[in-house]
Amino acid sequence: MSGFGSVAQFLARLILGIIFIAHGWQKLFTQGMDATKVAFGPGGMDVPYPELAAYYATWVELIGGILLILGLLLPIVATLLIADMIGAIVFVHWDAGFWNMDGGYEWPLALIAGLLAVGYTSAGRMGADSYIMRRRRRDVV
Repeated sequence: MSGFGSVAQFLARLILGIIFIAHGWQKLFTQGMDATKVAFGPGGMDVPYPELAAYYATWVELIGGILLILGLLLPIVATLLIADMIGAIVFVHWDAGFWNMDGGYEWPLALIAGLLAVGYTSAGRMGADSYIMRRRRRDVV
């Protein structure tokens, strides 16, 4: 990956990581887990298994955002976060239609696009995955 491509890849991971960290942080510390579980439950978003879903969303967003920034375990992290966003689309945003301003699925869909772009391509020189793979190749030879 070229120097600019590596920087662009890092900036995309940084932006996505900050977004996911902020949402995980909000669930864990701003709202608190009790309120988050209630919001996921009956009378709220009506997500199946609301307690499990609340913990999954909180921790995958918080830890996944950190790992995105580091460029570590990108395909796994992207897959887990995409699953989180698909859940958000299906259980929260779908009935509101496409547009974000109406509560629709535009925003989580855009996050999925970003995750596809950074999660399944090379982390570039500024990612831990690339550093680890370079070291493994050197150690094997």
